This record gives sequence, C-alpha cells and structure tokens, in this order.
Amino acid sequence: MPVLGGTSGEPSDWAVERFGRHAGRLVIAIPEQLARAHARAHAVHLTARLKKRSPYGVTLAEAVRENLADTARELEEAVRDVRGYEYAVINDHALFPFKYADRPRPLERARLAANASPTRRRMLLSHGPEPQDGLFPLDDELTTEEYEELHETFEALGASTKLVCLFFTADPENGIHAIHWGDAHLEPDRTFTWLHSEQLRVAAQPLE
Repeated sequence: MPVLGGTSGEPSDWAVERFGRHAGRLVIAIPEQLARAHARAHAVHLTARLKKRSPYGVTLAEAVRENLADTARELEEAVRDVRGYEYAVINDHALFPFKYADRPRPLERARLAANASPTRRRMLLSHGPEPQDGLFPLDDELTTEEYEELHETFEALGASTKLVCLFFTADPENGIHAIHWGDAHLEPDRTFTWLHSEQLRVAAQPLE
C-alpha cells in the first residue's frame, strides 16, 4: 500500500535512506526542475501551433531528464547515459521520471504505455524493486530469452543502482498538477504496485 508523504519540504526517512545528505535538496529541487521543464515544453507547444500535444510531451520528457541531470551535477553526483538518454544517479539511486497522464489522475491509475520502449521496461524491471513475494511474475506473452533480457541490469546505469520512480501529471495549459516519488514495481499488465510512495509539492511555474 502506498505511504503518502507530506509536502512540507522536509525529507522523509525513506528519502534520506535512498539519497542520504542530498534528500532535503532534492525535495526542493525536483519540483523546481519540473516547473522549468514545463516552461520549456510550453514554449515549444506554442511555437509549433499544432492541435496535437505531442511537441509538448516530447519536449517535457527530455527537459525533465536534462534538468534532473543538471541537479545531479550540481550535487556532484553521477549522470549516466542509457541508450542516449541521461539519468541522474544520486547515492546509487537513479531517478526515473514518467508523465503518466495529461490530466489530474490518482497515482494508483498510472500505467506504462503499450508502446513504451523495451529500455524503459527493462529499467523498471531490472533496477526497480522486486514484488513483495520476491519473485518476478511470469509474462505469458514473452519467450524465456525475452523475459531474461528484460530483467538484465544496465551496466551503463550501474548494476547495483536502484530505481526511484518520479511520476507526475501535466498538460500545456495548466502545467504540473502533481508529483509523486517512491518505489514502484512494474506488473505484467503495465500497472504499478507501489511499495512506498510520497507526494512532493508543486512549484510555481512561470512561463518562458
């Protein structure tokens, strides 16, 4: 069951356990970096002048990753390249950002898109937490070779690196609605089982 954290800006014991002395800084920096990423994506959305929101979503995803990587560098922590994408790794915990909806939606309804890349699935399965029974559930649609490959760790990320999921909802007009982080296990139906989750504050979002 999710454990909801407060939004007071103070790091929880869970956050300190994962990020050590940087936990407090991350509680403040993450909402600010998402707000900056929204401003960049909003500007691209306006420039594109398209009815579809794909320019916003693509730009937001990349801007969030870049901004989190910048935070890791400021903290003198690691930034790892996985298949051409940078991920912030702080105290051996990689931040995995994911916009799970373009409107306010409960975290429990988050679901990985059917067309999500094998890289993202592999990161979640191999570096994320194991299910509570300690065993990976079988996926009948996968061959044994495909199944084993999805559970191999990324050496580029660090074989011992653990994943911390950073889930949020956003849209071009209203910006970031909500931010959650925690330990989430990806299920075969692409839903998530949260072993622990906390909600972070949403920072002010001045537009570019």
